[in-house]
Amino acid sequence: MTRAAYDVVAVGNAIVDVLAQVDFPFIERHGLVPASMTLIDEERAVALTDLFPNKVIAPGGSAANTMTGVASFGGRAGYMGKVADDRLGAEFTNAFRADGVRYETPPRPGQPATARCLIAVTPDGQRAMNTFLGASTLLDVNDVDRALIESASVLFLEGYLFDRDEAKAAFVHASEIAKGAGRKVSVTLSDVFCVERHRESFRHLVEHHIDILFANENEIINLYQTADLDSALAEARKVCPYVAVTRSEKGSVIAAGETTHVIKPEPVARVLDTTGAGDQYAAGFLFGFATNRPLPECGRLGSVAAAEVISHMGPRPETNLKVLAGI
Repeated sequence: MTRAAYDVVAVGNAIVDVLAQVDFPFIERHGLVPASMTLIDEERAVALTDLFPNKVIAPGGSAANTMTGVASFGGRAGYMGKVADDRLGAEFTNAFRADGVRYETPPRPGQPATARCLIAVTPDGQRAMNTFLGASTLLDVNDVDRALIESASVLFLEGYLFDRDEAKAAFVHASEIAKGAGRKVSVTLSDVFCVERHRESFRHLVEHHIDILFANENEIINLYQTADLDSALAEARKVCPYVAVTRSEKGSVIAAGETTHVIKPEPVARVLDTTGAGDQYAAGFLFGFATNRPLPECGRLGSVAAAEVISHMGPRPETNLKVLAGI
């Protein structure tokens, strides 16, 4: 089989991460809450951005993180997500392209500004996260790149975008394009709170549009309102050809029809930051799937990527995943 021009392309929330090492007085002085994520408005986001000392700015967002993981494996990745026509939007675009990911979504003029997650890291490693969603939530069907989707083996959809009807419409439109081109469609449930808000919409999407479902154990149990993982998998098997469920230190489970593959976690000397573990697991799995590897190997690649990202701060790989995985 001829390999597609792109292995995976994604639709997601385009968010810029703004990180800074701060002391405890800074946290108290500016009313930040360690070990939490708070949604903030644009005025607060601008003020905190200006206040952050020696800040590091990097492109972020769940599906965006996954695409950088795919690229780190040597895969060919593309991305659709909305930024504003401002300085942070330009930095997102330039850095994302530097990671080897195709990104051509036109920036949005005017307000709101580019989404950002301001992450203040205290000396004990705790993170106080303040997120302004901004332009990222305004993706719609007009931002769906038909040619890019048709040229990729797999389309990957980010559940965090599901809060607006326009984004839901974009999801369905993108999946219909992929299906029409004979491509596979995947989705990540992203967060238990996303599932609780949009359970019926997610279930409809999975049943009618999705080939590969990514979830953690709590998310899939919440999706199907079951008492345990086995019961949730039994429901998911009825409607989705491939289901990959991450289970933290227990590894992951891949269900395909009546077959179940139990994937062991990769060893990690020390867990420093679990942010991005699910994103990078999806990166490894999708790269493996798009390059026609057996499902257990797809799971192993996911575990390799997840183990790498939880061993350091930040949701993106710092070590070349292709080398790390020995492929």
